Parts: sequence; structure tokens; C-alpha cells
Amino acid sequence: MEQFTYFMPTKLFFGAGALDKLGEEPLPGKKALIVISAGTSMRRYGYLERVQKLLEKNGAGYEVFDKILANPVKSHVMEGAALAKQTGCDFVIGLGGGSSIDSAKAIAVMAVNDGDYWDYIDGGSGKNQPLKKHPLPIVAITTTAGTGTEADPWSVITKEETGEKIGFGSDMTYPAFSIIDPDLMESVPPHLTAYQGFDALFHSTEGYIANNVTPISDMFAIKAIELIGAYLPRAVKDGKDKEARAMVALANTLAGFVECMSGCTSEHSLEHALSGFHPNVPHGAGLIAISLPYYKMFVNHDACPDRFIAMAKALGKADAAKASDFVDMLADLEKACGVDDIKLSAYGVEKDEARKIALHALDTMGGLFQKDRYQMSVEEITSIMEEAHK
Repeated sequence: MEQFTYFMPTKLFFGAGALDKLGEEPLPGKKALIVISAGTSMRRYGYLERVQKLLEKNGAGYEVFDKILANPVKSHVMEGAALAKQTGCDFVIGLGGGSSIDSAKAIAVMAVNDGDYWDYIDGGSGKNQPLKKHPLPIVAITTTAGTGTEADPWSVITKEETGEKIGFGSDMTYPAFSIIDPDLMESVPPHLTAYQGFDALFHSTEGYIANNVTPISDMFAIKAIELIGAYLPRAVKDGKDKEARAMVALANTLAGFVECMSGCTSEHSLEHALSGFHPNVPHGAGLIAISLPYYKMFVNHDACPDRFIAMAKALGKADAAKASDFVDMLADLEKACGVDDIKLSAYGVEKDEARKIALHALDTMGGLFQKDRYQMSVEEITSIMEEAHK
């Protein structure tokens, strides 16, 4: 067995009613910048007001930054960081889905470090400079089950002018503590529940077939795959199904652990390139569109067949005996969740963009391709995107 390191310093509060911990747990600062999306849900469902009252109960002040997009952008990171500086915020709360929490992490970095966020990005036009100062402490309060960002250090931000959508993180960008309260997820509509759930699934499947797996990442990945296969269709069908919501939320957090250990392969790189050029494509929808031709590529090249069989069993096919059983089970799960007919053309993506997207993925997040157990040619990567287009 090869050596490995397991480091996950975030304290997690999981379960129904866990949001109340915000009013009791010692906070990492005296004034929070609460980062939320530009949408209405955090206010409409009362989540923002609850967070504000709990902070007050715990003796903390706050400011609100509410401009985050579904695919968050660098300009908002810089604007949020400037607000944190101007108002004396000494920690950052990401409240909402992955976009808000990812943005909170990036804002925490730029609230104390000079220059531009892209100075610290490794990939594309990033300058890969080291952080000079430790980011502000981060608290993550997730209201969705998709990215696992409450349990990992990663933040994915897009540089608008170039369409570069790149992940960044370090040991300094783990949340100080995170709250995973499934009650806050009951308001997520069915299609977004599905998109987010498949994002968590693919964090787990990619992390299971990557070439840098560990016994710890394998354990978390297989359990997350089992939970999503069993409970995601139920959560999509009935958002008030508390057991299903809790189990999908748990799977998502476990998938975040996988991100700490082995991480994504090139499927995520391809989707980042896709939605970097087309930010109207929901991340989960893009992953679903890519998924079947992507995994077929690895099955057809006999890449780690035993692992594909294990994933097929985790999705519920107890008698799985061949790698292609996983692709079949994945197709069945997408159908069960009503997301088996996503058309990228509906988002304005043209089929002849496939090669451009492939090259963009290699340029911006080429490191993920190095985690693949089969090294694809540009032509093969392009063929995946062409097949995904529908």
C-alpha cells in the first residue's frame, strides 16, 4: 500500500436543526461578511434572517454581500473582498449553495492578500503566486447537496474575460466549521436537486477511478455512491422526504472528503471548460450531459474495470460482472431523476465547439487529465463533447 496523508480540519455540524449551532459555537471572529447569491431564496425562505439573528445571539456583527452568480465570477470575488476590508469583517460566511461558499472562500483569500485573485491561480493565465497572508476564517452553511465544498478547501471561480473556470484551494481555505442542515435543503426544486446530486455523485465516481486513490477516499466514495443511488430519486420526487434529503446531504459531505483525498478527474475539467464559455449551463447539468460518453470512453479502454464493477454494485446492481454495468446503472439513475435528456443545444452550445472546449479544458485544468487512468487524445476528448451535445 502506498503512503497517503489525510487532512480534513473542518469541524462539521450535521443533521436537522444544525443551523442553531451558529448561535452557540465559538465564532472565528467578531464581524462576518455573509456571502449569498444574487437570487431571492436566502431571503424568501428566511435563511438569511435566521443566520443574522443567530450571529447577534452569539455576539457578532455582520455585513451582507448578495451578488454571487450560479457560476461565480472573479469580479464579484474582488468586490466582496473590498467590502470585507472596508467594513472591518474578520471572517466570512458562505450561506447557500456551492457558488456562495466557493465565493466566500475566494473572498476570504482576497480580503487580506494584495493584487488580483488570478495572481494566485495555477492554470490558464493564472500567475500561481503563493499566498502571502492567511485568508480570513471561513464558515460554510450549505443549503444544497452538490459540491461538497463545506468539507473541502476548493473554490471554483470564472475569469469572465477569458472564460477560464478554475479551481483553487489550499490547507488554508478549509472552513473553520461547517453546518449541514438538511432542513434547509427542502426548498430546492426537483431539477436542481438532481443537478446537485449528480455533481456529488461524480465527485465520488471520479475520485474512485482516479489514479491517486487511497483507502480512505475509496471508503467515502463508495458510501456516497450507494447513498445517492438509493436516495437521490426519492429526494427529486419529494423534496419534503426528510430521510432522502438527509442521506443525499450526507453523501454530498462524504464526496467532499473524497475531494480532499483523491479528487476529480477530467470529467470536471471538461465541464468547467464548457460552463466557462457558457455560464448559463448549470454545473450539474453539464456534468450529466458529458457523463455517459465520458465513462464509456474509460470502459471501452478497459481502464480499472474492477472499480467500475464496484461502482455498479454501489448503485444497486448486486450481480454486476462487467464494467459496462456501471454505465447502464448510471443511465438508469439519470432516467429515474428525470435528467436523461439534457440538450446542451438548449443552452446555446454548438456542436462545432467541441474541440475548442476540449483544448480549453486541457489549458485551464489540464492537471485533472493527469489523474485519468487512460490518457485520452485531443480527438477522443473532442468526441466526448460531440456525443454529449445531442
